[in-house]
Amino acid sequence: MTTGSHFSYADEQAVTAAGTEDGLVTDEIRKNFASDNVSPACPAVMEAMMRANEGSVGSYGDDILSRSLNARFGEVFEAEVAVFPVVTGTAANSLALSALVAPYGAVLCDQSAHISNDEGGAPEFFMHGAKLVTLSSADGRMSPEALRTGLRANAQGGILKPPLQALSLTQATEWGTVYALKDLAALCGIAHEQDLPVHLDGSRLSNAIAHLGCTPAEATWKAGVDVLSFGGTKCGALAAEAVVFFVNERTRPALKDFERRIKRSGHLWSKARFLSAQLLALLEDGLWLKNSAHANAMAQRIVEGLRRHAGAQLPFETQGNEVFVILPDLLVKDLETAGYAFYRWPTPEGVSGTLIRLVPSFYTREQDVDALLAEIAA
Repeated sequence: MTTGSHFSYADEQAVTAAGTEDGLVTDEIRKNFASDNVSPACPAVMEAMMRANEGSVGSYGDDILSRSLNARFGEVFEAEVAVFPVVTGTAANSLALSALVAPYGAVLCDQSAHISNDEGGAPEFFMHGAKLVTLSSADGRMSPEALRTGLRANAQGGILKPPLQALSLTQATEWGTVYALKDLAALCGIAHEQDLPVHLDGSRLSNAIAHLGCTPAEATWKAGVDVLSFGGTKCGALAAEAVVFFVNERTRPALKDFERRIKRSGHLWSKARFLSAQLLALLEDGLWLKNSAHANAMAQRIVEGLRRHAGAQLPFETQGNEVFVILPDLLVKDLETAGYAFYRWPTPEGVSGTLIRLVPSFYTREQDVDALLAEIAA
């Protein structure tokens, strides 16, 4: 096995969860396309954790790996940063927003945003009651016009409306689309005109960067992002995310007590070295981006096959690693009978068929995709 190679891991491992409960089946074809969260951790991450498991070191981040996070992330993102590792994306998003927004305030986000639909109320809980205000979009990408309209509507409400105190964007979006850099910069610019800091939910930021072919800096602070929820789990970590502050006049006030927020919420790990080891392993030699580029390529392979199927409808562009497709109801049931795992999504009214989501990962192989497409074609 070659350390750090997502291809060698995908080709050599013999056992995986293929849509079963216990995950102990012979790995002939990997059939679980439910999420990139179903994949194992990549070898480089596991090896880094084994190395971190040697000896006794300081706790609560007082170890050499944790102390190197700011410098390493700073190199990758070409900026002064303050990095705080956490275990889940929910914690990263919620803690980041809690540092930006007062309990009487509000966060503006897209109607499809994970913080609004899939966090179980955690952002509001961490913000002690601050409100999420959503704007509609066609494909998960907020438009500048919608943002300006939302800002105006809030301002006109006066004391009757909770004041907007942050803008939260998602890249890649929940519908598998990606903001162009100029569009991301336009939204951040509008927010900054109103003195609003910009938070970016980067659960799949690596997929977006792989699609855009840009640098991490260009995809974040150079476009105007102030605080990033860095996603590690979906691109190969066992369980590691991070809140990354790009140090500027909008983020310095939030940094003053952020470590206390983490401790109070129960997210300050005593053995922080194991979180730091995962993050550093992903950044080594651009592994996080290589893993996501492979996942994106597998998604495009799925799309190419679906386009040859007369019964398949693709409602959105696939720019990351999430493929949304409407298939005939019977075909969806046949796929489930064949052992394929995926999520069903609410199908738009008046549309025949079932909307499902297929998500490959760094662990997905070409033969897994080809077997899925063959099942669909049959």
